[in-house]
Amino acid sequence: MKVHHLNCGTMHPPGGLRLVCHVLLVETDAAGLVLVDTGFGLQDVAAPGRRLGGMRHFIKPALDPAETAARQVERLGFGRDDVRHIVLTHFDADHIGGLADFPHATVHVTAAEARGAVHAPSWRERLRFRSVQWDHGPTIVEHSPDGEAWRGFAAARQLDAVAPGIVLVSLPGHTRGHACVAVDAGSRWILHAGDAFYHRGTLDGQTRVPSALSVAERAVAYDRGQVRANHERLAELYRRAEPDLAIVCAHDPVLYEGVKAEG
Repeated sequence: MKVHHLNCGTMHPPGGLRLVCHVLLVETDAAGLVLVDTGFGLQDVAAPGRRLGGMRHFIKPALDPAETAARQVERLGFGRDDVRHIVLTHFDADHIGGLADFPHATVHVTAAEARGAVHAPSWRERLRFRSVQWDHGPTIVEHSPDGEAWRGFAAARQLDAVAPGIVLVSLPGHTRGHACVAVDAGSRWILHAGDAFYHRGTLDGQTRVPSALSVAERAVAYDRGQVRANHERLAELYRRAEPDLAIVCAHDPVLYEGVKAEG
């Protein structure tokens, strides 16, 4: 499968930071195009107050229509209807804002995340998630990754209904049902860890993680203990330096630009 790396939302939160919304666009043989997350969408650009609420004042997204997945898919020569599936790491607005730009795509998510965002959110989750992002009524397929192992992660499931070589890896902590998504790009696997970590320093243990990012990561965590445990698991996987694996997250621009340059 051919994988395109897209930045679908530059953000400038406090601390002089520049973050990206790293989205994968996967060309499959049988299932058309598959997106892993969507970043911000055209409706976010048109109505940021309604769609994003007060969070926009903190994360300060550029909201450039040229950065949306819809426009980037079109620049690559595809139509929006060519996107048949969207696999989500979680339901935060900077990861699902573009859902409405692909209304015919089937949306895949963990059952725990759907419960926390859509079906039975707690009061904290009701404050966190923006139901306007899915009020167009997408078809949502819920998965319960368990019983399969992937690179040491016990709770994983290959999404055969989407395409062979796409694996949903349960890694809750940032949200109730957060997941990573692994994609077989041919010469290597790409593990899109979503918001399981924010910065490359979490993996390498050498690069300083900006304090503003660490504070924000703790503040929004559904379960801080699980977030810390996930950091340890991902760092251990990184230290193994497996040559056929690249680990990325949603918001680190250096990791994004590195894998994009490698193709």
